[in-house]
Amino acid sequence: MAEFDTLKSQVDEARERVKRVGVTLKRYFVDKDDLIDLMVLCTVAQEPLLLVGAPGTAKSDLVVKFAEALDLAPGDYFEYMLTRFTEPNEIIGPIDIQQLREGSYYRRIEGKLPGARIAFLDEIFKSNSAILNTLLTILNERKFYQDGKPIAVPLVMLFAATNSIARYEEMDALRDRFILKAESTPVRGARFEALVRAGLANEMHKAFNQHPWTGVASLEDFLVVRRYLDYVMTGLGDGQGGDDALAADMTRWFPPSIFDLFRRILAGLEAEELAAVSDRKVIKLYRLLRTRAFLTHGGEVRAEDLRLLRYLGENEEQFPLVRERVEQMLRLG
Repeated sequence: MAEFDTLKSQVDEARERVKRVGVTLKRYFVDKDDLIDLMVLCTVAQEPLLLVGAPGTAKSDLVVKFAEALDLAPGDYFEYMLTRFTEPNEIIGPIDIQQLREGSYYRRIEGKLPGARIAFLDEIFKSNSAILNTLLTILNERKFYQDGKPIAVPLVMLFAATNSIARYEEMDALRDRFILKAESTPVRGARFEALVRAGLANEMHKAFNQHPWTGVASLEDFLVVRRYLDYVMTGLGDGQGGDDALAADMTRWFPPSIFDLFRRILAGLEAEELAAVSDRKVIKLYRLLRTRAFLTHGGEVRAEDLRLLRYLGENEEQFPLVRERVEQMLRLG
């Protein structure tokens, strides 16, 4: 296929630029390497990522610098801090009064979430029901309704942050939409001096309006890697496809022993009520693991890639328990 041949010729250089985003950003943060790797991975896989942590633990700064590293066009990036009083107009755009007078119900979405490619919603669990329903539609279907008709949205990646994860039923669907949830913790101990140095350097960059991390890659590089993997995992790159494509992908890229370990870890976490693993989540984790393997070492999934499963905890109390249990099962093999 012509498109696959083009992607194949581009993917190695695109992957290197994607990886360079992570390498570059790690210079400006202390003890955030794992979070940055997750941000890169999830953007390639186009899976929303939830950052959890107390105020002042660099959640917002991580996302802002990540977006700047991609040198996005105006309007491609949207960020907002939600409160209980946030109105839909602030997130999805005001109603077009002229269109309303003519009998149509349209929102002006320029510069708002439905028009963005990368978005960051801080304190996402403070969404009210009016915002929540639209947000779930955008996340689940990549659609937004204008005058009762669905239109495709260009959203590639949603980052969200929260000080604590909501436990009430109204937020179950939103919470479940984030397959991976990662902590941003305070820096202490031996890294204290490094924290001060990095923080002061970042303050100086801000004071002089310097952004040395800008333009490391483009969002198109992430899309090239994603599209290439789409072809490979569906078998269409080999001109095959069909119902046996996933089985063929597993045979080539997911060794039976590692796949069995993947299955056992998920079963163990479920049995101990440390994670809820739906069928949808299993498929998404498969894709994330394949993507991680391709990004980090360009080959088949290894046991080390399964460390991604450490981020399956549903709340702050489960986070350390899930990490410990996954590491334990990986050691036992």
